[in-house]
Amino acid sequence: QVQLVESGGGLVQAGGSLRLSCAASGRTFSNYNMGWFRQAPGKEREFVAAIRWGGGSVSYTDSVKGRLSISRDNAKNTVYLQMNSLKPEDTAVYYCAATRDPTWPPLLYDYWGQGTQVTVSS
Repeated sequence: QVQLVESGGGLVQAGGSLRLSCAASGRTFSNYNMGWFRQAPGKEREFVAAIRWGGGSVSYTDSVKGRLSISRDNAKNTVYLQMNSLKPEDTAVYYCAATRDPTWPPLLYDYWGQGTQVTVSS
């Protein structure tokens, strides 16, 4: 089992920044590819970004490229999502997830956090 706990969400004005963190415990964190997803009210959950177990490869959905950045610190068992130039349409609950799926970017995730709310005001 892997336990994931997100933090860092909040209310920010359009154009502002936030950094989300996801702390992992349980199994060996460095064995897992990690992803960030989000779900806005009334919409399906969508993929945001992913990072390979060693941090050597990253993947982003088109709408966040150049504004959001995923990174990880395996020594701290933590994955981050740096969010810059935020827009109202970025408002959602953000979830981190872990997977051993070797597909890139991964298609299936095994473990999920409880989510953290990000609200961007216009």
